[in-house]
Amino acid sequence: MATACAATRRDTHWGIVSVMVGSGIITALQVGKTSIAMPILQSDLNLEFAAAGWLTGIFAVLGLVGGIPAGSLVVRAGDRRILILGLASIVLGSIIGAIAPSYSVLLASRVLEGFGFLLVTVAGPAILGRVVSSRQRDLAFALWSCFMPAGMALAMLVGPLFSDWRMLWWGNSGLAAVAILAGWAVLPPALGSRAVPWRRTISEAMEVITSRRPVLLAACFACYSMIFFALFSFLPVLFMEDMKVAHSTAGLLSALASSANIIGNLGASYLLALGASRSLILIGAYLIMGVAGVGVFLEVLGPTPTFLLCLLFSAIGGLIPATLISSAPQSVPSAALAPVAIGLLMQGSNLGQVIGPVAVGGVIGIYGWAAAAGIVLIAALMATITSMVTNFNETRIR
Repeated sequence: MATACAATRRDTHWGIVSVMVGSGIITALQVGKTSIAMPILQSDLNLEFAAAGWLTGIFAVLGLVGGIPAGSLVVRAGDRRILILGLASIVLGSIIGAIAPSYSVLLASRVLEGFGFLLVTVAGPAILGRVVSSRQRDLAFALWSCFMPAGMALAMLVGPLFSDWRMLWWGNSGLAAVAILAGWAVLPPALGSRAVPWRRTISEAMEVITSRRPVLLAACFACYSMIFFALFSFLPVLFMEDMKVAHSTAGLLSALASSANIIGNLGASYLLALGASRSLILIGAYLIMGVAGVGVFLEVLGPTPTFLLCLLFSAIGGLIPATLISSAPQSVPSAALAPVAIGLLMQGSNLGQVIGPVAVGGVIGIYGWAAAAGIVLIAALMATITSMVTNFNETRIR
């Protein structure tokens, strides 16, 4: 009987992981849908590259300033409630975007979706950390970190099936609504929120912000997001211009490249289980991403080698988020501050998401694709240096 009960609890936990990863994938669809719909959006709304880049970059603006508050909110209100609130924000934002009469309204709807993305990405690891045993936590976090490449890949595959970008937005709102129902049905509520004064909440947040390791981890994630989204925000357009392929083919190739990132995410779990150095994993991944990204943007190797570089760029890059997310809870002085550390990490991620697409969109519009190589190379070198000075061996959780 006891064995059966234990097996049931394990099955329930991995069922929760499945719901969480599914919710994350639906959340990531909101990022990928603008990338694959960008040619249609540019034509329909008469957008320049820089303006189109803001449709991806603005998605993260609220997350840029709200990571720490979101983490504190998870501590106070409960991770399950915040997850549901985030999904509801995505539903509302997608609906507003679907009926948007102008670029400015569509841009505003992206801010609302960015708010939902932030809440889901902060609450998700908190839920996993609560329901999964410490022995399986690295694997659970690795699976969770797959949500972004999986969602991006799904958007690239499904997006070209919609001739009208507004229908794509309606479809995403429906999926987010389904995720809300699944969350209510499957996810267990938190044992209780912490009824503490806001002054203490602010004090705890400041403790994280002023701690060296969490800040360095957030800087590493910012560089990764900047490099990744600098390329993937414009990848379908790059394929269409460089390879002279149709929109649907560009979507398929982009989906394959995005899916390769999953290999790295799962590979990080395997390497960490073997005791590999987190610092060496990150340094090697950043350097390879930088070299591959430069090769892609310079367009000097021809279509097939360029696509292979995209696969390498994505697969190796996948080692980074899983390593950073699993390191964040260990970077704070108490387990209660783990959601705040995740919030700071997501704040770094959102910073990269803002800078990458906007910077690359701006330089592409003025100087062409090759100019983006410099941005990727600088970000990779900055990330490498930051990884070198981060002490990943120190464990401070009590």
